Amino acid sequence: MRKDGASKRGRHVLRIRKARPTPPFRHVRIKPVKRLKLKDDPALTRAVEQIKSVKVQGAKQIATYSLRFLRGFCKRNGFGLKFEVAAKVLEDARPTAVVLHNCIEIIKKKRTLGAIDALLKRMDSMTDDIARNGSRLLGDGYTIMTHCHSGEALCTIKRAWKEGKRVAVIATETEPLEQGVRTAKELAALKIPVTLITDSAVGFFMPEVDCVVVGADAIRSEPGFGFVNKTGTMNLALEARERRKPLYVVGDTLKLDRRKKLYIEERPAAEVYRKLLNSGEMKGVKVRNPAFELVPAKLVTKFVTERGVISPAGMKRLLGKARK
Repeated sequence: MRKDGASKRGRHVLRIRKARPTPPFRHVRIKPVKRLKLKDDPALTRAVEQIKSVKVQGAKQIATYSLRFLRGFCKRNGFGLKFEVAAKVLEDARPTAVVLHNCIEIIKKKRTLGAIDALLKRMDSMTDDIARNGSRLLGDGYTIMTHCHSGEALCTIKRAWKEGKRVAVIATETEPLEQGVRTAKELAALKIPVTLITDSAVGFFMPEVDCVVVGADAIRSEPGFGFVNKTGTMNLALEARERRKPLYVVGDTLKLDRRKKLYIEERPAAEVYRKLLNSGEMKGVKVRNPAFELVPAKLVTKFVTERGVISPAGMKRLLGKARK
């Protein structure tokens, strides 16, 4: 096994990519490889920092935020090399999630503001369709466990509540940035009963759960058929399988990942045990902080998309079509 994690014989590669400081935009390489001189754009710098700092989070939210930025950028600069540089910088801010990548590929084919507007409209309508399809899986009185902060998963739960179903939610804290706290606050604001638990307590509370609902940052067939989501999702999936609880993965078809390589973002060690690291008490201790993991599709009961509720076998066929 090579040091970069790639098998010498393997065709498909799983790489860990560490989050780096926002790169300067003066020299950005794209294909065809050219050294471009693009003046630093303060607005682009701010947009990237919003994404990298997780102030904007979630695959679809990152894509929506970036497309709105690109609309204004392209209105000023057009769809030439400056657009390609800006798009590349935004995409590299958080490389694991695939929605922005897929959107940019669509825009590159058309290179019009109308294409960006159509994608923004499409994402809004897909969220509504997903919520409607997913809420059908949630029965009255269900207790639902969820992880991290997924806009599409939450829309499904909110839709069920709006339909009059008396659902309750168990939300994991989701360390180290505690995105699950945001989930809990958002549900509590709507008067939806919600309990916040530590990540390590998933097994303790799973017997109380009727189903698990999580989002996805990407759905892939390579290097193995499964979905990519926040680290810790595997724990929920395994516990759900052990307790025979259904696992529903919510994600639109823009999350179908055609890329051969899967890059798992590794975030700064400073996010873990921040106070101890800053005080120097962790000297000599190596800290790892991967943001995502690939969960095998064999642990999934159903995928919920804007096209309907799909079995793992059906999703695999859909991925095959996406590659063509």
